[in-house]
Amino acid sequence: MPPNVVLILADDLGYSDVGCYGSEIQTPNIDRLGHGGVRFSQFFNTARCSPSRASLLTGLHPQQTGVGILNRDDGPRGYRGSLNDRCATLAELLAASGYATGMSGKWHMSSNTKEPTDSWPTRRGFQHFFGTLAGCCSYFQPPALHRGERDVSEETKAQGFYYTDAIADDAAAFITENVKASKPFFSYVAFTAPHWPLHAPEEDIAEYAGVYERGWDELRAERLERQKHEGIIDEEAVLSDRDPAVPDWSEAEHRSWQARRMRVYAAQVHRLDCGVGVVLDALERGGVLDDTLVVFLSDNGACAEELPMGDPETLRARREIMPAASRDGRPIRVGNFPDVDPGADDTFASYGRAWANLSNTPFRLYKRWVHEGGIATPLIVHWPHGELRDGAVVTAPFQLIDFVPTILEITGSDYQAPGRELSPLTGRSMVSTLRDPDAEAPAAEMYWEHIGNGAVRRGHWKLVREHGKSWELYDLAESRNEQHDLAATHPKLVAELAASYAAWAERVGVVPHERILELYSGGKQIFDVAEPEEIR
Repeated sequence: MPPNVVLILADDLGYSDVGCYGSEIQTPNIDRLGHGGVRFSQFFNTARCSPSRASLLTGLHPQQTGVGILNRDDGPRGYRGSLNDRCATLAELLAASGYATGMSGKWHMSSNTKEPTDSWPTRRGFQHFFGTLAGCCSYFQPPALHRGERDVSEETKAQGFYYTDAIADDAAAFITENVKASKPFFSYVAFTAPHWPLHAPEEDIAEYAGVYERGWDELRAERLERQKHEGIIDEEAVLSDRDPAVPDWSEAEHRSWQARRMRVYAAQVHRLDCGVGVVLDALERGGVLDDTLVVFLSDNGACAEELPMGDPETLRARREIMPAASRDGRPIRVGNFPDVDPGADDTFASYGRAWANLSNTPFRLYKRWVHEGGIATPLIVHWPHGELRDGAVVTAPFQLIDFVPTILEITGSDYQAPGRELSPLTGRSMVSTLRDPDAEAPAAEMYWEHIGNGAVRRGHWKLVREHGKSWELYDLAESRNEQHDLAATHPKLVAELAASYAAWAERVGVVPHERILELYSGGKQIFDVAEPEEIR
């Protein structure tokens, strides 16, 4: 029987937020996977949640799938916010090979989250679905919770309901059911943690008392040293400069409240790790852990967004993510305010830029950028019967489009969908690298684009830019912290890589962000929403 596949995706988790990538947060279950499997030091997502999920599950660049920005109808081509018929999900491909397919958690790849369409998970290969269709939600009362295509939001009224736990429990039940049926299974476990809002049980928050009062500067330095010890970052590596918008911890205001924000975030990551433990326990009870390929990663870098990002009432009105009131009827306090401690179900807050800078140690910038802080993710692959070297670290660079070819090779599945013409896969299988991390990986240029931020990588050279700014050039072999721009000293290489990027962008259907902003400002009716993408 082919191996089972369990794909675990965290939401807005920074590069250094788990123990085996340098964190002080307690993540023993994820660390167990990392130290007993293979960790990648240079694996890359697409910088944002919906595009990463689309690329991860289809093996295509997000612009090719119909999900170029988010699950909104955002543009004339490649940006409709829903998976199109020219891509097939891993669930569709594995189901055709005889796998049972189940999803637990966040979907975020359909522009219509209220009525079933051809882009819902139930119609894209998942025989079992428990979760939410939107991008984020309350952890205590997630609106529009579904089982299959049926709304089961009543389940959130159960005593002690917490969405991270519910996702893990559902995945474990799916695994147990299919172990009993002696059927190979694909379980996609898409946690919303640790995406805002900052929601966690108080007992978990208390576990981190006193940890973050030392501040982001000291903790960033400590994480880097642990990363070096883990072999994730080179011994010669140095921290990127602290974000220029962030003060020295000794000069920060409201330090007690700031520390509370990070304690809640840490509690969310810790509870996520507990959920991973529930899934692993189900595999062990069923006697199939060694025969199961378990993968863990994050959809983008840490999130620097400060809530409410505009009028609080605009966010409060979004019923697909926020309930009307707390469980006991109190109004939701929306936003980051020093007189409001986050964590409880009547708050809706985020942890902000300074702590996101810690989460992305040692890199700079965040979710939505395609600098290292936006696209570098932990990637852990654990498969005892797969001839992997325990505790090995892969330094060769790969990205999300390489995941589907890898799974197809491992499972012996075909890339086809009867009656549909699929866009060809261009990613590389990582199987040989997983089994021999020291071997040289097949060479390939890598590309990224998100809301006008763009990058191309060739070998150790990376050309990258923020929307509306000039290209920057970095030698990642010298340092991955992107502090020393070499564009002025290598103009020929800049021009060559920029031309390669432009050809790729044309090939996959990147819509120039200037065009999208023009359409917004002109009030064109092709959009379902009026607000600029930047505030979403």
